[in-house]
Amino acid sequence: MLDVAVLISGRGSNLQALIDACADEEFPARIVRVISNNAKAYGLKRAKEAGIATSVISHKDYESKEAFEEALDKELNACKAKMICLAGFMRILEPRFVNRWKDRILNIHPSLLPSFKGLHTHERALEAGVRFTGCTVHIVRPEMDDGPIILQAAVAVNPDETADELAARILEYEHIIYPEALRLMASGRARVAGDKVMIESATYPDGGWINPLPGDDIEV
Repeated sequence: MLDVAVLISGRGSNLQALIDACADEEFPARIVRVISNNAKAYGLKRAKEAGIATSVISHKDYESKEAFEEALDKELNACKAKMICLAGFMRILEPRFVNRWKDRILNIHPSLLPSFKGLHTHERALEAGVRFTGCTVHIVRPEMDDGPIILQAAVAVNPDETADELAARILEYEHIIYPEALRLMASGRARVAGDKVMIESATYPDGGWINPLPGDDIEV
């Protein structure tokens, strides 16, 4: 059983997906602490309702990033977490912290990395006119939204939809692939090998999608 801490800043919908997955007795991980840098984060309520211990460590209470991250590291060690899941944690972690927890920090990003790193991903995807976007669970590296990819989900883009509508559709897949990525890592089926994640006994789909769909006279 892998002990996991989840770091949040807001509503915690991906946290809820992880909580629901960990409620299964056969799931190979458990959440031992939910930590937020925002005392008003709704995700703290989700954790408390699930009986999970919570902590608030506000970055505003510290004079430097280093001091904030030292406090964060102390709390993570106190709860004996072995892995960290970032679930809407709106702070960029410094290289020193990331390297201290190397290969033990997971993050989910609402795009098909390495495309559209950073914020406003859905708006940028629509502006760029891409036909597919999606979400990615990856191992965190010091560079922003970078690191070995564990799982991705592709979502077809409708250029007539709003960024909020696209975000809502992608979020459904985030809630699927984040718990699955944690399952793979906690069970040992997924392991980091250099810049890639190797997954034991994985099944890979054949074929692909076309968007927009071709005319009736074209065979696919």
